[in-house]
Amino acid sequence: MRPVRVGLMGIGTVGGGTFTVLQRNQAEIRRRAGRGIEVAMVADLNTERARELVGDTAQIVADARTIIANPDIDVVVELIGGYGIAKALVLEAIAAGKHVVTANKALLAVHGTEIFAAARAKGVIVAFEAAVAGGIPIIKALREGLTANQIQWVAGIINGTTNFILSEMRDKGLDFDVVLKEAQRLGYAEADPTFDIEGVDAAHKATLMSAIAFGVPVQFDKAHVEGITQLSATDIKYAEQLGYRIKLLGIARRQAHGIELRTHPTLVPMRRLIANVEGAMNAVMVQGDAVGTTMYYGKGAGAEPTASAVIADLVDIARLLDAAPEARVPYLAFQPDEMSSLPILPIEDVVTSFYLRLRVADQAGVLAKITGILAEQGISIDAVIQREADEVSGEGGNQTDLIILTHDTKEGRMNQALAAMQALPSVLAPIVRLRKEELA
Repeated sequence: MRPVRVGLMGIGTVGGGTFTVLQRNQAEIRRRAGRGIEVAMVADLNTERARELVGDTAQIVADARTIIANPDIDVVVELIGGYGIAKALVLEAIAAGKHVVTANKALLAVHGTEIFAAARAKGVIVAFEAAVAGGIPIIKALREGLTANQIQWVAGIINGTTNFILSEMRDKGLDFDVVLKEAQRLGYAEADPTFDIEGVDAAHKATLMSAIAFGVPVQFDKAHVEGITQLSATDIKYAEQLGYRIKLLGIARRQAHGIELRTHPTLVPMRRLIANVEGAMNAVMVQGDAVGTTMYYGKGAGAEPTASAVIADLVDIARLLDAAPEARVPYLAFQPDEMSSLPILPIEDVVTSFYLRLRVADQAGVLAKITGILAEQGISIDAVIQREADEVSGEGGNQTDLIILTHDTKEGRMNQALAAMQALPSVLAPIVRLRKEELA
C-alpha cells in the first residue's frame, strides 16, 4: 500500500519531535499501521531551522497553505497553536479534503463544534490525542477503551507547569511568586505563563474531556476557571496537616440535571494516587459505572511524549484512510445525532465540600458567630481547627487562623455565607475558600 503522505505545519518542539520519532521508529510504525507514514512537506517561517532538522527528506516551505494546495498530501498536522491562523488553516485543510491531526486544545475547546461539523460534512478525520495530557492516551481511553461505561466523572492534573509550581511550594514552603520565577528559569513556565497559572490551559483540556465523556458539545465559554495565583504556602501547609494535597484539577462530572465543568485548586486526600503526582507530570482519573475508577499517568508535555500522541493519530488515520466515514470512531465518541443536550451547570449550582481559612481576632464568641452564619445557610461543618494565636503588633491585638472543613453544600449557599462572614468586624483578612474533592 502506498505510504500516507503528511504535511507538518510547524516544526518547533512538537513538530520536531514528531519528525524525529517517525524517522526513528518508521519500521515499527509501518508494521502497526499496515503502510508507511512519511513527512513529505514541512511548513515553517524559519525555513533554515526546518532544513537543518529534516535535511532533504521533505520539501520545506514558508507558507502553510502550500501544504493544503498539494494534492499529494493526505494528512495535515497542525502544530502552530492558538486561535487565529491555526483555525483558518484547519478549516481550509478540511475544505480541501485533507485529514487533520492537531495538538491545539485551545482551538478545539473554543471552535471545536464548527471544526467537527465541517469535517463531518467533508467526510474527513480530525484527530487530537495530543491536545490533552501530552503522551497520555486519555482521548482514546475515553472514546474507545471505556465505551461500555456510563462515565460518571473525570478529574485530572492536566497542566504540568502548575503542578510543578504546587509541588515546589509544598516541598520548600515558598510562596507562589517565588516558585513561578524558578519555574520560568528552569523552562517549566513560559515567559508569559498566564494561560497556565490562571487555569485556562487546563480548562481547555477539561472541556474536551467533558465532551467525549458525556457526549455534549465543546463549551469552553461555560466552564468555571480559577488558577493558582492566589494560593499561599500557608494553605498548602494547613492542607498537608489535615491530610490533603492541593492540586489544580480539571473536573467534569455528570449530574441528573447537568454537567459540571470546572477547573480550580482542589484539596485531594493524600491517600489518593493522584494527590501524589508531583513535578510536571500529568494524571487523569476516570470513574465509570462498569469499570470503577481508572487512572492514567505520564508526561503531559515535551517533544517526544506529545509526538507519541500525534503519531498514534497518524496511525489511526493510516488504518482508516480507505474506510467509509460511518465506519470511523466519532470525533466526540458519540454519534453526531446522539449528542446530549444536558446543560453545563453554573458554578453556583455545583455541590462540593469546602476548606475555609479565616484570619480572625482571638476573641470570645468569634467562632460562635461564624458557625451560626454557616448554620443559617444550612452548611454542615465537618471539622474546625483553631491555630494557636500569634502576637500581632498594632491595632487588633492577637489574631489566629481558623480552619473550617465543611460537608457538601451548594456553591451559591457558600457564597452567601462567605459574604456574611467577611462582613464581621472580627474577620481581619479576605477569607480563603478552596473546594475539596474525595475522588472516591
